[in-house]
Amino acid sequence: MTTIQDVAMRAGCAISTVSRVLNGSPHTTEATRVRVMAAVDELGYRVNTIGRSLKTQKTGAFGVLIPSITNPVFASSLGGIEEAARTAGYDIIVTTSNYDPGRDGEAVEALLARGVEGVLLTVTDPATGRVADRLAARHVPHVLLYNQPIDPAVAAVTVDNRRATADLTGEVIARGHTDIGYVSGVFGSSDRARIRYAGYCDRMREAGLKPQAAVEVPFVGQDRDFVAAVARFLNAPTRPTALLCSNDLLAIRIMAAARTLGLRVPEDLSVAGFDGIDIGRMVEPSLATILQPAADMGRQAVQFLFALMRGEREPATLIMPHTFRPGRSLAAARGGTIAGALRAAPAPALNRKTIP
Repeated sequence: MTTIQDVAMRAGCAISTVSRVLNGSPHTTEATRVRVMAAVDELGYRVNTIGRSLKTQKTGAFGVLIPSITNPVFASSLGGIEEAARTAGYDIIVTTSNYDPGRDGEAVEALLARGVEGVLLTVTDPATGRVADRLAARHVPHVLLYNQPIDPAVAAVTVDNRRATADLTGEVIARGHTDIGYVSGVFGSSDRARIRYAGYCDRMREAGLKPQAAVEVPFVGQDRDFVAAVARFLNAPTRPTALLCSNDLLAIRIMAAARTLGLRVPEDLSVAGFDGIDIGRMVEPSLATILQPAADMGRQAVQFLFALMRGEREPATLIMPHTFRPGRSLAAARGGTIAGALRAAPAPALNRKTIP
């Protein structure tokens, strides 16, 4: 059986160096890490997690809580998490909340019962759920992923959701649209949806345009129920010329519902999303969206968690870059000009209506 000594000999380094690489220590160069991992792959070395657990009283595992494993954006970040964990010889235990605020606390307690050494989590709303606060009170290392905490001293890896959606709104306005709606998942199930709506409102007001009330639709449900729900505003005579959606899956479902209702995207309705999932480039028309680096965010969150577990870093919020990815779902408004149609009007801080 291949030993850590064999890996050290193949990589041409000390056993302690191999150990640091496998445990995710930042105190190794990238060249050394690559050399060690190449030796691990060539020799088929596997970390003895049972032996390590008995020796160190640690399980060699951390927990991951995400809203859904079927949403591609979370699946992508999970891939990055698994890659970083495997490199360090750690296992991950994954659980989901299904966008249910009541599940966050239960899921984390179940992870802690499994003896995880730390937790990566995307919660419904860190400001109201208090799951992260409970972990901090129990001195459990944890990092929020995608959530954007109010306190910058909270450990988190995210994008600037408000700024990103403001940028997306600006792209829509630049194409001559002035009647721009916003469709979202239920605010109570996602702080990201609420923050992104605020970014939409910011940019609309900056352009002298009136933000519209956010239309909240349940993200979990049957397609026929979804079509019936969104038909109420897609068929309305006051339908906007463009719709911003709080995430890509919602945008793709909106485009499918529009086709079912006889509407053409983008001829009758422009649509834009948020996340940058790969399937958005494969649908027809391709989806205009904000791209967030999901896999890299997962990897960064793992390295952050390991640093917290070793006491090498203080909690802080890491803001990752976002970019606009053009798509054919967003077209220029028919005969629209920006300067000729601007209208100023204030909007409440949180203007919303929910479709049951």
